[in-house]
Amino acid sequence: MIPTLIIVFIIIYLLAKSVVIINQYERGIVLTLGMYSYTLEPGLKLVVPIIQRVIKVDIRITTADIPQQEVITKDNVPVGINAVVYFQVVKPEDAILKIKDFSYAITQYAQTALRDVIGGVELDALLTERQKLSDEIKIIVDKETTDWGVDVTAIKIQDIEVPADMKRVMAKQAEAERERRATIIRADGELTASENLNKAMKGLSESGAISLRTLQTIEATMANPSNTIVFALPIEVLEGFKKITGR
Repeated sequence: MIPTLIIVFIIIYLLAKSVVIINQYERGIVLTLGMYSYTLEPGLKLVVPIIQRVIKVDIRITTADIPQQEVITKDNVPVGINAVVYFQVVKPEDAILKIKDFSYAITQYAQTALRDVIGGVELDALLTERQKLSDEIKIIVDKETTDWGVDVTAIKIQDIEVPADMKRVMAKQAEAERERRATIIRADGELTASENLNKAMKGLSESGAISLRTLQTIEATMANPSNTIVFALPIEVLEGFKKITGR
């Protein structure tokens, strides 16, 4: 009786081990006696227990953090920088058979590429061309990881930390730049105003209207008899009177 129960238990165990469920976002790498046989697609699959082993691989886009590290830029400025890598397994069999831990390997390679690229640019380029540098790092990493069956979809530089003294220098430069722009804007405004005023004066002088404007001003100020006003009439006013009187 006991041997029969043992046999039944062994049969049930083997049947359970022969059934494999592969999720939609997975692929199954089948190894027969340690050798690669084929790749299982999603669904309910059967394998030979003990003889065959299934390694499941997630084919969804995965993120891996590149921890913050200190990098010396081309102009010898130490910066703390970190990034994130987005990658996806496109050939599950290569990702399992050609590299031991593809996620860790991608992170380490991306970290090295990050240091190489950032070390070749100056601080200003790092701060203003972040996306361009990210694309350069992606190209380097993607080229290497293609043989691993992995596609690097994107690499994003997240935080850039500069030294405190450099922050103060950058703040002073930004303030000086704002003052320079404000001075240029004020100068342009004054120039435009002077040009418009000059045009208005020429128009009034040529038409004789400047004399009428002067008379209106005198009339308005003479409403209060206690006021004593002295006007210095330019020659243009006298010429305007001549045009009005026809003399």
